[in-house]
Amino acid sequence: MRTSPWSKTITVALTGASGTRYGLRLIECLLRAEVRVYLLISQAAQVVLKLEAGLEIPTRPSEAEAFLSTHFAAQPEQLRVFGRQEWTAPVASGSNPVDAMVICPCTGGTLGRIAAGLSDSLIERAADVTLKERRPLIVVLRETPLTTIHLENMLRLAQAGALLMPAMPGFYHQPTSIDDLVDFMVARILDQLRMPHELMTRWGESALTA
Repeated sequence: MRTSPWSKTITVALTGASGTRYGLRLIECLLRAEVRVYLLISQAAQVVLKLEAGLEIPTRPSEAEAFLSTHFAAQPEQLRVFGRQEWTAPVASGSNPVDAMVICPCTGGTLGRIAAGLSDSLIERAADVTLKERRPLIVVLRETPLTTIHLENMLRLAQAGALLMPAMPGFYHQPTSIDDLVDFMVARILDQLRMPHELMTRWGESALTA
């Protein structure tokens, strides 16, 4: 039986909400920790990535994979990118479960479709598989204000086993830049994934440990 060279396999989905820097930083940290990343990018996320991060991601999954592997300096086959309708991807079946899935950022529409059990794209199908296999599903909603519909969908997903983490960075670590705010949220996500990190000073600590 072949053993994986990666400590974990995490699915990361980027959807069309503002806040793609959270997702990009998360991917960077996971790859540095020698985690294999399965990446899913919605069509709207490609637009937002260009607006917010200046990244024009190729539309073909193979080209996007090569582009992002170079961008993040990933190891060979460490970063995999799958198409929105690529139903043969590993994440589409519970027979090949990943360790966890993070949707970061998550739109209200994506939230609603997953809560309703709809799987019109690979992102929604992967989330559905993650829930049914009782694997961690972390949903980083980036929307404000929230309607009753959003709140009800969040409750449905929480009752189904998902962890809802709206993008609400704290300030007790004395942030001085946007990167500090991004790292706060990514640190909280990594904590939930049980991944060690030194992105920020924790509550009660006076300085980062060496």
